[in-house]
Amino acid sequence: MPHIHWEDPFCGAGNNCFRLGTDSAGNAYIAVSGAEDHYVTDSRDALRALIQDIKAGKADHLL
Repeated sequence: MPHIHWEDPFCGAGNNCFRLGTDSAGNAYIAVSGAEDHYVTDSRDALRALIQDIKAGKADHLL
């Protein structure tokens, strides 16, 4: 298992908390807080694109 530096959880009211992490090899990780051993991984560039798209409102229909 790679050494992942996890950020503090992002939590919604009464919902699961998500954590974002990175490693020294340029990978990014997303997991539910408390279940960090079950993560989704991709490149930091992919994570950057995901965050930018969310900030641009491209996921607003999911709210």
